[in-house]
Amino acid sequence: MQELVLVQPGRTDELEQGAAQADTRREFEERLAECGPLAYRVARGVLRNTADAEDVAQEALLRAYRQFDRLRDRSRFRAWLVRIAFRLALDRLRSAKRRELRDTTWSQPEHQPPPANAEDLAASNEFEGHLDRALAELPEKLRLVLLLAAMEGHTIDQIAALLSISAGTVKSRIFYARRQLAEKLRCHANIIKTR
Repeated sequence: MQELVLVQPGRTDELEQGAAQADTRREFEERLAECGPLAYRVARGVLRNTADAEDVAQEALLRAYRQFDRLRDRSRFRAWLVRIAFRLALDRLRSAKRRELRDTTWSQPEHQPPPANAEDLAASNEFEGHLDRALAELPEKLRLVLLLAAMEGHTIDQIAALLSISAGTVKSRIFYARRQLAEKLRCHANIIKTR
């Protein structure tokens, strides 16, 4: 004897939609388990601040979750997440710089950094500042490959896969990034040596 099941119109669509959403959520969680910490590491490499990097990483993961169903090629999730985290971190960095500039301009127009006690400490701090500024002045595409290669330790092929560009492009960007960084820092290193 067969059992009859009454199905309300539209109910099957809701069930299918719920099942599809569960599958999408499960796939997102699997991909997130593979490369979730990467969002934090990318943000930390750009911001150099643990608390801000955590905020940016959470925002990147939230955006990735909300837009995961729009991602056409799910195998490129890692590169997609890197781009989201990197752009959010740059936005946060630029916003902080604008806010700091605005605050110092309005509150203390003669704002000068405090002098260091020891000459070596001063030279070291000054060079770190020059390094941070030199990195910030690099174009975004050069800074990203440099951070992924130098800070994260990714290989050329891994970076190419993450950013969806050729290995040759990655090599040339790393070369130009290092050359520009060396040129920017060479002037500052000579100034520090002459003191």
